[in-house]
This record gives sequence, C-alpha cells and structure tokens, in this order.
Amino acid sequence: MTPNDPIDPEIRKRQKSRALVMALALGAFVLLLYGISIAKMALA
Repeated sequence: MTPNDPIDPEIRKRQKSRALVMALALGAFVLLLYGISIAKMALA
C-alpha cells in the first residue's frame, strides 16, 4: 500500500470512532485530575 492509495471508508470510519473515544477518555482524565486538585486544595 502506497501513501497515494485511497483509504477504505470503513477503515476511515473506524479511525474516526477510535479518535473520538480517545478524545473523550482524555477529557474525562483531565476532569478527574482537575476535580482531585480542587478537592486537595479544599482539604488543605
């Protein structure tokens, strides 16, 4: 497969859904760290 080959639409769809899941997981992780930081400051 060369870089100029068209990407199969099914593969592209799978990549897009995987990227969305990773973005949501990263966002949830950031919110978790933010919440933990706020909780630690409130207890200090």
